[in-house]
Parts: sequence; structure tokens; C-alpha cells
Amino acid sequence: MTLVVLAVGSYALYAYLQPSALTAGLVYGNGRIEATEVRIGSEIAGRVAESRLVEGLPVSAGDLLVRIDDTELSLRLAQSRAERETVARALAKARAQLEVAHHHAETAKADVERYRSLAANDTVSRQRLEQAENAFQEAQGQVTALEATLSEAEAQVTAADKGVAVLEDQVGRTRITAPAAGTILVKASELGEVVAPGQSLAVMADLSRLELKLFVPERDLAKIKLGVPARVVTDAFPDHFATAAVTRVDETAQFTPRDIHMPDERVQTVFGITLAVDNPRGELKPGMPADAWIKWDEAATWPDRLAVPR
Repeated sequence: MTLVVLAVGSYALYAYLQPSALTAGLVYGNGRIEATEVRIGSEIAGRVAESRLVEGLPVSAGDLLVRIDDTELSLRLAQSRAERETVARALAKARAQLEVAHHHAETAKADVERYRSLAANDTVSRQRLEQAENAFQEAQGQVTALEATLSEAEAQVTAADKGVAVLEDQVGRTRITAPAAGTILVKASELGEVVAPGQSLAVMADLSRLELKLFVPERDLAKIKLGVPARVVTDAFPDHFATAAVTRVDETAQFTPRDIHMPDERVQTVFGITLAVDNPRGELKPGMPADAWIKWDEAATWPDRLAVPR
């Protein structure tokens, strides 16, 4: 009797563990978890003076990741600001001098007009009138010269402002921050290392929203629409699933294997399907193998146990 019970129990367990046929309304596929990786690089050359990179560390947008030594740039910026102050003072001086020159020119002009009126009545000598006219011409020449000086000073201030702005921008680029929220996947630089422009310092990704690329037979392609739900199970977490949805369907077919083109083997043509996989707890990681079931039929119900079909 005991042997019979053991045999029945063993068979029941064996039957339970055997993979079942695919549930109607579902399409199965498998692949590897992927993430949209962002490579963090330096835009300027320099030595890494500070690094907060830790693989697996969650970061928020704007968090400081790496700081490049800005000693030389800060000195150049201070010098550029001092030069800008010098030309700004020269500009202010030129404006003041031009204002005085305009006043002198107006006075000289009034003198010329008055002496011309007096000369018409022979009240003032011709020589005195010529002196007034010469003084007016000299005052006008002074105004013209100072206007040129003022224009040059204004151009120098504009150039100095741009020079300061460029250096301020370069100093700002020594602080390399996270462009978005995510997780540091790869630390590719060390404290004290000299880096070049464009060199990768780290790789990060948003692990809360992953992707799974799988392939389905051509016969199942018409069933799958964008947005239909899916469930994903990984070997690391076989007892629970992650929710997903179809976000992309490739328009071009592929062959399995790709170099087979014989007419009788074209039934193995497959199409790539991309799923957006929810990962709110951060359990899934890029590179994990995963099985996926797409529920293309709205009337279908999810089975209690997702099994890889035979």
C-alpha cells in the first residue's frame, strides 16, 4: 500500500513539474533583459579630482558623479575677469571723456555763431572769429576721436565678456552630473586618473524600465499588437513574474539560422518583438535570460503557472 501511495505521489509530482502545452491566447518567446545604457563622458581634459561613482549606486538627475580638477581653469577665469574689469574701466573713462568733449563742442559751436553775428556788425575782429572756428573744429575732431575710442572699448568689453563666459562654461563642465535618474552599472574611471575629452567615465541605466527582445515565428506575428500585455519570468526569480507590454514589432523578418534561404525552411522566419518590462523593485538586471508570454487574445486568461511550452 505504501509503495502504491509513493508511486501515485511521485507520478503526480512528475506530471505537475512537466511543462504543459502553451495556453490558448498566448505567444511564448525568450531572450535577455536589456537596458538603455547611457555613457557618461568628460567634455574636457583633466585629472579626476573627485569621484562618487559606485557600481550599483542609484543616482538622481543632477547628482554629482565626477569632478575634474579645475585649478588651472579657475586661475584663467580669475585673470579673464580681471582683464574684463580693466577694459570696463577704460570704457567708463571713454564715455566720461566723450561727454565732456560733446559739451566743449557745443560751447565752441555757440561761440562761433556768436562771433559770426558780431563780425557781421564789425564788433569783433576777423582773427577772433577764425580762432573760434578753429576751436570748434578741434572740438569736433576730439569728439570723433573719442567716439572711435569708445567703440573700441565697447568691443573689448564684449570680447572680454565672451572670454569670461567661455571659461565659466569650461569650469562648469568640470562637474559631471547624472543626466537622469538611474543606476551606475560600470565605473570606468578612478580618482587621480587623467581623462581626455569624450572618454567614458561611467555607464548608467534606468533599471526601473527595462526591455526584453524576443523573436516569434512569422505565423504568430499577426496576433501581436502594440500595447498588449505580457509577463516575464527569469531564472533568478522563477516564482514570480514581471509585468510588461509590447512596445515595438520589427518590420523586417530574420531567419533562424540567418544563412538559411531554402524554400522548405522559410517557415523558420521570425520577427523581433520588444517588450517594456516593469522593474519597480530593481530585481531584474541587464543580461538576465528571461522567458516571456504575450497575451494577444483579450478573452484569454492568465494560467496559474507560466510554463515553458514543449
